[in-house]
Amino acid sequence: MINDAEEKLNDVSQLSFGQEKVTHEIFDQVKKHFSDDNPYVIWLDGDAGTGKSVVLTELFKKIQYESRTQKNTCLYQTSNYLTVNHAEVIKVYKGIAGKEPHLYKKDVQKPTTLINRLQKENKKADVVLIDEGHLLLTQPDRYNNFNQTNQLDELIKQAKIVVIVFDEHQFLKTKSFWTNQKLQSILQKYCHKKFKLTEQFRLKAPTEVLNWIDNFAKERQLVKYPESGNYDFRLYTDLSTMYQDLKQKNSQYGLSRLISTADYPYKLDGKLYYITEPGFRLPWDHDINPNLPWAQRPETINEVGSIYTIQGFDLNYAGVIIGPGITYDKKTNQIIPKPKYYQDFEAFKKSSDENSNQQLLTIKEQIMMNAVNVLLKRGAYGLFIYASDSNLKEAFANFNSNNWK
Repeated sequence: MINDAEEKLNDVSQLSFGQEKVTHEIFDQVKKHFSDDNPYVIWLDGDAGTGKSVVLTELFKKIQYESRTQKNTCLYQTSNYLTVNHAEVIKVYKGIAGKEPHLYKKDVQKPTTLINRLQKENKKADVVLIDEGHLLLTQPDRYNNFNQTNQLDELIKQAKIVVIVFDEHQFLKTKSFWTNQKLQSILQKYCHKKFKLTEQFRLKAPTEVLNWIDNFAKERQLVKYPESGNYDFRLYTDLSTMYQDLKQKNSQYGLSRLISTADYPYKLDGKLYYITEPGFRLPWDHDINPNLPWAQRPETINEVGSIYTIQGFDLNYAGVIIGPGITYDKKTNQIIPKPKYYQDFEAFKKSSDENSNQQLLTIKEQIMMNAVNVLLKRGAYGLFIYASDSNLKEAFANFNSNNWK
């Protein structure tokens, strides 16, 4: 098991044949369209865990190698950047850049920083790679010093080539509200090409487990308990027990953490806030290290991670707390998100282009289920799930006693 996030993204030996093929094909497209008169966009699609970031890392290394060493290529001495709108993920990319001979830390920037700097200097980038493109802003955000209407639009305007990693099931805020249709409405203005990764690499789980997760998070329904093979899949009705089991896995294999939906109080005021359930009390993640990702700090086994500290990262074993905002209707067999329980108030700030209350409610529900989707796809070798909702807890108990019908 590789327990270092930088090693996982930067290990070319981990590339599958399919990932390596896509990397080479995208690289060829970059060079083929480099001298086009208008911007060219490449969309790399794929579910959580299909290795999009690994492909992007290898692609960036190839581009910057040619940019900084190969005089007889169109990429020589070009101005290229990798950008991601995620504070924890950017730490990993900067860490990789500090170790690779042809990557510099300045090559890795937050989107707003890159957009504003290029505009201020009246310059254009050559190639811009965007990881976690579903986190790009789709409306102005004064807090982040972004005054335009869409970060992807601005990045395309300021580059010759843009490669964007995108998954519509991973947007987490109304100000980053994305669908495939919204992405297509931007891409249709430019020449573009789509690549898709389909094979699951993070979760070493059989198809039955992957289908169970997708049915829960995407279809919003429970299906029969999956055959999990060597993958450690467990459902819990007692959070304290799950935590003890997870700590044992952490002692054995490392990189095992509790992570939760945002249904428990939290504020960015420097105080500790706790997740409490019967017989259980642990603080949310805090004291974020500017250089080391949350999951790699040993002391964080005594904390609960949020969607913002874990998105884009692998764990060996994930203990997922499904909070009271995710409920279950026994009669209809439907998972029902309840936005009134969601404590991430920043995520629900009203989007400027969504006018009706019904539209906003639908987006809020989708944000909650997207968060569940991301959380359930973190554990490479095992997934432990606890449910707070009484109906969901009862269903889990029936699963465990083989009474599920």
